[in-house]
Amino acid sequence: MGPVVIGLMIVVWLGAMYAGFVLVFPVLFPAAVAAAGLAAFGLYYLHAVRALTPRERSGPSPVDEPEVSYRTYLLGQAWRDWWTITRTVVPRVYETARSAIVRLTKLQFGGLWGFFAFPFWLAVCAGIVVAAVPAAVLGLALTVLYGAVAAVGLAAWSVCVLALAAVERGFMVYGRILQTCPHPFCYERIGLPVYACPGCGARHPRLTPGAAGAFRHVCKCGTRLPTTVPLGRFRLAAYCPHCEGRLPERIGRVRIEPLPFVGGPAAGKTTFMVLGIRALHARARAAHGRLAFVERRHAEAYAAMVQVFNSGGRPAKTGPELPLATMLDVELPGRVRRILYLFDPAGEHYTGATEVESLRYLDHGEALLFVVDPFALPYVRHSLGESELHLVEESAGTSEEDPADTLQRVLNELRTRPDRGRQKRIGVIVTKLDLLVKTEVGRDVTAGGLRDWLAEVGLGNSVRTLEQVASEVRYFGSGLSTAPGEVADLLLWASGLASATPPVPVEASPDIIDEVPGTSPMRAPWPVRGRDPALLPLGYQVGRWSVLGGLSAAGLALLFAVGVAASLLLHEVKIGFLYPF
Repeated sequence: MGPVVIGLMIVVWLGAMYAGFVLVFPVLFPAAVAAAGLAAFGLYYLHAVRALTPRERSGPSPVDEPEVSYRTYLLGQAWRDWWTITRTVVPRVYETARSAIVRLTKLQFGGLWGFFAFPFWLAVCAGIVVAAVPAAVLGLALTVLYGAVAAVGLAAWSVCVLALAAVERGFMVYGRILQTCPHPFCYERIGLPVYACPGCGARHPRLTPGAAGAFRHVCKCGTRLPTTVPLGRFRLAAYCPHCEGRLPERIGRVRIEPLPFVGGPAAGKTTFMVLGIRALHARARAAHGRLAFVERRHAEAYAAMVQVFNSGGRPAKTGPELPLATMLDVELPGRVRRILYLFDPAGEHYTGATEVESLRYLDHGEALLFVVDPFALPYVRHSLGESELHLVEESAGTSEEDPADTLQRVLNELRTRPDRGRQKRIGVIVTKLDLLVKTEVGRDVTAGGLRDWLAEVGLGNSVRTLEQVASEVRYFGSGLSTAPGEVADLLLWASGLASATPPVPVEASPDIIDEVPGTSPMRAPWPVRGRDPALLPLGYQVGRWSVLGGLSAAGLALLFAVGVAASLLLHEVKIGFLYPF
């Protein structure tokens, strides 16, 4: 090959290099950078669509089945989705870029013509390499987008959580809602019950606005559960977090009012409780309200005792075990509601300090009913003649425990409370009044003179102590012939419902008086609503679509920016051709 040919080839090569670097490289290099960047975004968006669009819990970014309920999407799963997309896209982008460079290099240097196309190769390969910078910036921008979506969502979530918690707290304070356990060996005060899912029965110990949701928690079975009492949480089955015993319906929505019956053995506590339930039921029915037992066994026991009373017999002696509260769900006109816990332990539980200490329900109430057997008072017992004593023994029997001793033990236990045992209301109930007025010592007893009579027969110190402990003390005489309306008035006062309903002449309705209250629920159960357990919770799907919507908006903005940049570049190229110097 002669020198002329070699020189000509060198000239041609130099011309090709000049044309490539001056005319082609300035256009092809930014185009390659833009194309590589768009390809990287396309891969990112493709994998984001694959990860964020499935409705099932399985998929590229699977959602684990929770132990109890799903956490809010933005507190965990959102970042697992981001990491799934990132750890999938970055290796894919790297491998795609490396493969493109290798294939271009082999194609470029596969023949002599490659020496003339070097600017083309350099522009494309350099564009792919340099595109790593905008790709990294894009990845950072998408991470910031994730953070922005999460920040906005978490801000809204925080506002809802705080607002709902404040509303429920205000509801509890305004309604003076007290929640306690009625079960023996527990009797604990309850801050938040454990709620059972109506769909699968799973127990939810923290069903409040929080990490699992503001308005609703999603159970592992897909059922959506309300997080506050105003939203309907009271319609779920509730359990004590300390002993796992079942709690009454509507707990948390209405105040629980513990009403302990305090008195020694055979003082007449059970008899008065039966009379009280009968009177309250009659009053509620006559006032167009409702009263129902929470436990069916209590309804059955009450029906049996009513039959005993109607046949003239005596109720069976209360067993020695600690009592389960007889729970009454009371609803009166004017949206006045209470759940009454009537505690009627065996009188032996009041005969010793250790026994009284086991009655932990005394720690929570603000009212109690002190049941006094007048024939257990030493003064009265010694005043009875032989015929009077025989009459009392035949008719009702007497307690061997001095009421003053019983009261003193209870007051000593109450003084261990932080409020030193202060009570709002104490009812002193003198039982067996129908027998007392037949004796010489009680012949002149009247309803209005019970306080003075008790002071005269040896309970003066006890009466004065009660009036120091309680804001209000009422004295009441009870017998089998006592008017139900008077008994109802006393129990309504003791439970804080004295102003809830006007007096109603329930004595005029014997059919109502003899009726046994039912146990039908007073509220509609929470419906089982939600998605199939194999599907994502709705909140997760909404969160994923929000993120995907943000990515789509970012993609459109990126395409618009590339289009504007390409237009400006073409404009500059045209000017360069027209005015090269």
